[in-house]
Amino acid sequence: MIYDAIIVGGGFAGLQAAIQLGRYSVHQVLVIDAGGGRSSICRNYHNILGWPDGVPGEELRARGRLQAERAGVAFQKDRIVKAEKPDELFILHGTGGRQYAGRTLLLATGVMDRFPELPGLRPALGMTIYVCPDCDGFEIQNRQTVLMGSGDVGANMAFVLRERTGDLTYINHECTPVSAENRNRLRDEDIQYIEEPVARIEEENGRIKAVALENGEVLPAERGFIAFGQNPVHSELAAQLGVTLHKNKHVEANKRSLMTNIEHVWVAGDVAVHAEQATVAMGEGAIAGIWMHKTLKKMNPVSLPPAKKHYAAK
Repeated sequence: MIYDAIIVGGGFAGLQAAIQLGRYSVHQVLVIDAGGGRSSICRNYHNILGWPDGVPGEELRARGRLQAERAGVAFQKDRIVKAEKPDELFILHGTGGRQYAGRTLLLATGVMDRFPELPGLRPALGMTIYVCPDCDGFEIQNRQTVLMGSGDVGANMAFVLRERTGDLTYINHECTPVSAENRNRLRDEDIQYIEEPVARIEEENGRIKAVALENGEVLPAERGFIAFGQNPVHSELAAQLGVTLHKNKHVEANKRSLMTNIEHVWVAGDVAVHAEQATVAMGEGAIAGIWMHKTLKKMNPVSLPPAKKHYAAK
């Protein structure tokens, strides 16, 4: 099977692109997804249009897949480990040795947040513990908030969160050095600073109650944030194809079409150079899908449906 478009990644960007391409009704589209991913671990997105009370990432993904399948898009669970273009087609290799061939390619492979596997953390992610101040800074407004992070990365997040609440504690879980300048600023902005590993998160139905430290201290909390830095950027396939990467390993692309420097390779979502927000990822997926359709029409002119015959009135 040679697909017109292959989308690697079944998160918000990949699914939105799949829906866009499928609804043209003329392309053979395949989404290859390994499962997991950033949006699958977030229990609740609060800043998405139409979901004022929040929506789980898994639910959005399930709804998106069903919508794409109704538009004729095919799905395959696999992890692509190698991408190449020996001739006119892209050849993708899965972990089990299966190969996939396509005329165009969208990389929506995403980013994964780095965080320790602390008891109680995952159940609260997206519910009352957050990662993005632009998405969820609203949720900590004037609330008792504990930020768990590492070194200067966490300190810099603390300065952003300080704009939202006057009751903020930064726990340097990894005990990574914080610069003297940032230590002074933490003190000047009345941000409590603790250099001690976290033992567990005390939560109930996703609602954080407290953070317990390894030294036995327990800090009450209404909300939490994490900021550990060094988030893995899944741009390996792009690099294999010769796509230009930014200095932070995110994928660069044309700002209008989202096509990369390699012809017929597009990028969308958090793996791209953008704001790393769910809503932005969806928008980029739609844009990439539109431009992939434009390109595919040039490669394979679309046949017109049979015209309905009209008869002039006598």
